[in-house]
Amino acid sequence: MKKIIIGIALFILGATAPTLKAQTPFTPGIKHQQRIEQKRIHHGFKTGKLTRKEVVRLEMQQAKIRQTKRCAKADGVITPCERAVIKTEQARASRNIYHQKHDGQHRF
Repeated sequence: MKKIIIGIALFILGATAPTLKAQTPFTPGIKHQQRIEQKRIHHGFKTGKLTRKEVVRLEMQQAKIRQTKRCAKADGVITPCERAVIKTEQARASRNIYHQKHDGQHRF
């Protein structure tokens, strides 16, 4: 009885594993850009170029991008239009990070 249950469980797991993997869209460029922007934010704060208020705003913008990415992945496919929206949001965030780091306000 135990062997039958284990066999059925392995069969179901084996049958659904390829479909589960196929449902997760692959977004290496977007993920890489997010990591770079996070490092820029943390470095700006650590060096004193960003104030706490600026960091909070930039982090909220990053959270919005992550939410947009999650919504795009929800149906299992990221369309070219959804990808373009995410890339546009990332470009805007990158510009905001640059402007905030070079606006002359310092934490010290």
